[in-house]
Amino acid sequence: MALRWLRFNGIVIGLYLLAFVLWEVASRVFAIPTFILPSPLTILASAAEEPSVLATHTSVTLQEVVGGFLLAAAISIPLGMLLIYSRLLERLVYPSLVAFQAIPKVALAPILVVWFGFGLTSKVVLALVTAAFPIVINTVIGMGQAPREMLYLMRSLRASPWQIFIKARLPVAAPYIFGGLKIGITLAVVGAVVGEFIASNSGLGYLLLVANNNLDTPMLFAVVVVLAVMSSVLFYAVEAAEAILLPRPLRRSQRRLDPGANA
Repeated sequence: MALRWLRFNGIVIGLYLLAFVLWEVASRVFAIPTFILPSPLTILASAAEEPSVLATHTSVTLQEVVGGFLLAAAISIPLGMLLIYSRLLERLVYPSLVAFQAIPKVALAPILVVWFGFGLTSKVVLALVTAAFPIVINTVIGMGQAPREMLYLMRSLRASPWQIFIKARLPVAAPYIFGGLKIGITLAVVGAVVGEFIASNSGLGYLLLVANNNLDTPMLFAVVVVLAVMSSVLFYAVEAAEAILLPRPLRRSQRRLDPGANA
């Protein structure tokens, strides 16, 4: 198993390295201007010139993303569980969630700045509202996946609602909840950066604007690469938590139930 994992990831890393080598060669052979498409080495040199600046802005964005994501999880998972138990609450809240999700988050950013100011809080809230929807929806879907036969059997055996929740609904819902969390953590990055675009004096979104205004294309690419790496690391951190907390049979059963898992 470990050998197969190493072989697969070795191939992936090799393909990425090959792509970067081809990019570097093409930049030199075709003399592509740096302000249009800088080479990988130029991007790396730009990032290495001021590593402390890049690290400082990365730290700010990371705080916003993690804070917003944790709040989104703390609110969205209990809300999704409540919706499955209350038909009235579902009819009241579900349409509002869908309508709210349809609003472009860039339109919410100025309102949040008015309410919460230019500091960290407005970006955390924007990361929260951006990440919340898939977590709620996946929780609702997962909570509804418990087999009816199992629920009928447990009720016939006089199991309490709490026992049904712990023994039947939650184990089936857990892989779906983690699926929503993995989507949510990447959307939290988007929300935080959008907030930094609108009103901020720190963070990777702010650094993108500064680099754009200075026509510093290598720094633009460096920030984009950092954002991509940050999103990937956070995604795999949630996936690692899923692997630690959930037994393998539960993860496999979710993949069998998910029609898009083998697409």
